[in-house]
Amino acid sequence: MKKFVASIFLLCIMSLAGHASSLRDVRFHDITNDTTRINEILDKASSLKYGNASQLCGMIAREFIGKPYVAHTLEDSVEMITVNIDELDCTTFVETVLALAYTVNERRTSWHDFVFNLERLRYRGGQLNGYGSRLHYICNWMADNTYRGNLDDATRNMPKVFYVTRSIDFMSANRDKYPALKDSVEFERIKNTEIGYRNHRFPYVRTNDLGNKAVKAALRDGDAIAFVSNLKNLDVTHMGFIVIVDGEPHVLHASSSHGKVEISELPLQEFMKKNRQFIGIRIIRLKE
Repeated sequence: MKKFVASIFLLCIMSLAGHASSLRDVRFHDITNDTTRINEILDKASSLKYGNASQLCGMIAREFIGKPYVAHTLEDSVEMITVNIDELDCTTFVETVLALAYTVNERRTSWHDFVFNLERLRYRGGQLNGYGSRLHYICNWMADNTYRGNLDDATRNMPKVFYVTRSIDFMSANRDKYPALKDSVEFERIKNTEIGYRNHRFPYVRTNDLGNKAVKAALRDGDAIAFVSNLKNLDVTHMGFIVIVDGEPHVLHASSSHGKVEISELPLQEFMKKNRQFIGIRIIRLKE
């Protein structure tokens, strides 16, 4: 009987293949638990009242507090749309929450719509086409999704904004760190992406300005944030969400040092000052 139910379930999945490049391209961590939990979160979030998309993201992000931090869950011999809501790193946490919120904003409550939107956010042009199609660099992820109307780079509208210019080529310069780049075709695809980010200029809010009253007032609970790195050839090395605790912005993120999704004990500015590899943040919002 269990085998029969599983077969019917898989047939239902195959019948929905039009929602992603192909659901044969989807890799679940635990298909039954993943799909059930995704539907539960979507149902719950759809019943909530929220004033803007950031608030919705904040509500959804809190559903993952306590989930374990696990790195490299997207990496495998074949690039697939990986769905894993039980093991998260900083990037997959942000992508998962944004895809869930995007789905709720569409007034949809099915896991297969979530998978479609996860692909929409994670891959260039919204479509899986091998390792090189994944938006590995946050600058590329933001530019591609902003162009397609999925995201808004809210940084430029902050009360205090500075700009930095960098040539982004960390992946090709550290080819040995990325097993997929042993493939010469994928290596060239990454290099071609990097060409577009030579002398790339982007806005950020400096750590020293995060205590400014106007800046703090402009931050929304549920804003996605990207932590700007001090590395010369990389833009961002960490991501998370703003949560407002007793009037102060904190960070809700998948913490590698603490091994789980958590809200930082320190307010945002103090958190940043303690982590000196970060020089500031970029603020990302779902398009309203």
